[in-house]
Amino acid sequence: MMELFWLLARDGFWSAIPAVGFAMLFNVPPRMLKYCAMGGALAHSLRTLLIHQGVPIEWATLAASTMVGFVCVHWSRRLLAPRPVFSVASIIPMIPGGYAFKAMIAIVELNIHGVTMTLIESALENGLKALFIVGALSFGLAIPSLVVYRNRPIV
Repeated sequence: MMELFWLLARDGFWSAIPAVGFAMLFNVPPRMLKYCAMGGALAHSLRTLLIHQGVPIEWATLAASTMVGFVCVHWSRRLLAPRPVFSVASIIPMIPGGYAFKAMIAIVELNIHGVTMTLIESALENGLKALFIVGALSFGLAIPSLVVYRNRPIV
């Protein structure tokens, strides 16, 4: 239990850094940077917790980005700032760079060494995983807007 706590604490700390870095790159006002850091830490830590519990990374990413989307809606209303100020920077640490890189390397290896079943499987597996994670991030950030800012009744 204590190991999981330290894992999530380290994960949150290291995830807050790129969230703040990208927020600064997007010219987020300095007083909003702490919220971007909290959002990045919260989202990535929740995803890590869900993965630790056995949830596939794609579904864990969807849940984490949806949760951070709802939190960012709350912050945007409370601080009178646009929601993407917080939400975009908060999901940046969850971008699947490693899977996309492995897919590209497998494609390059296909070109260099010829077609093998192992390389095709690696390219497809990593490419689809990266695609589904990016899709989960997109849908996860869209869901809170569709729920909270809906003007018409559902029924």
